[in-house]
Amino acid sequence: MKKDFESKVVVVTGASAGLGRAIALKFAKYGAKVALLARGIDGLNGAKKEIEEEGSEALIVPTDVSNSEAVDRAASLIEENLGPIDIWVNNAMVSVFGPLKKMNADEFKRVTEVTYLGQVYGTMSALKRMLPRNEGKVILIGSALAYRGIPLQSAYCGAKHGIHGFFESLRAELIHDKSKVQLSMVQMPAMNTTQFGFVKSYLPNRPKPMGTIYDPEAAANAVLYAAKHDEREVYYGYSTYKTILGNKVVPGFIDGYLARTGYKGQQTNEKQDPGHQNNLWQPIPGDHGIRGPFVKKSMNYSPLFIAKKYKWLGAAAISSIIIGAGILINKIADVDVNLE
Repeated sequence: MKKDFESKVVVVTGASAGLGRAIALKFAKYGAKVALLARGIDGLNGAKKEIEEEGSEALIVPTDVSNSEAVDRAASLIEENLGPIDIWVNNAMVSVFGPLKKMNADEFKRVTEVTYLGQVYGTMSALKRMLPRNEGKVILIGSALAYRGIPLQSAYCGAKHGIHGFFESLRAELIHDKSKVQLSMVQMPAMNTTQFGFVKSYLPNRPKPMGTIYDPEAAANAVLYAAKHDEREVYYGYSTYKTILGNKVVPGFIDGYLARTGYKGQQTNEKQDPGHQNNLWQPIPGDHGIRGPFVKKSMNYSPLFIAKKYKWLGAAAISSIIIGAGILINKIADVDVNLE
């Protein structure tokens, strides 16, 4: 893969920290020129430094993706400085942890504007430039939560579901037009990202990812795979497959299970600091890096994703998941969900 992205111009939104930063750095390691979009200037500078240390070129463009005009200006600036955009990765997100009854309308709207409309605006700006050239790749960052909603994250889950519907609609349009512009969606598992340190929360204890946790750097491999292969969707992690399949087989059962376990499963045993800052409206100063505080509990690889690279192994692994659907029902207490 070393030469696959050499000199390619790659745009990553939400690139200042967490998964977005891991994705940007991964592309840089394979020779891409990377444009970094996010709100936090400290994190953007940190990501730029890491990319340049890899010997690649980076351009920082401070951008709030909920502003469509700002996103389009960023796209123009990128092409003026780096060249035609080859790959656009829509990753930026915000969330609110808490039951809907505690949220206000402005908070719900903000999560929707960043997490859902941010991906729509990024895609529109990318297509504006890719369609006339009849080439390019747009990648939407999804989640197991694009298929299965969980309590305490109604706005975020709604946004991820919305992205999936948008993806399906747009993909059909591109096929109808016989466009060579490619569109893929990557469904992610729970990850040890920095968002748990500054997400807005109404919970009494500090929030955490639920279920099996993966390192962001490992999950970023799925994005590079999607960039290289013209696949409709790419799932990362056994937990993602299991969650999506489980919801297809026994959605009502999972409703009840998550009602019983979803509150405790998304909180640590540590009390939330009453003065806790959040990044819903403004970025929190500082360079927050890629990983969150759950390093000892996170996996740095996915056996199922490795098997996917070898077609017959991947087919066998996926078949085993389907065959084990009955076992899944009995062991649903181990269901895993994604909170980037």
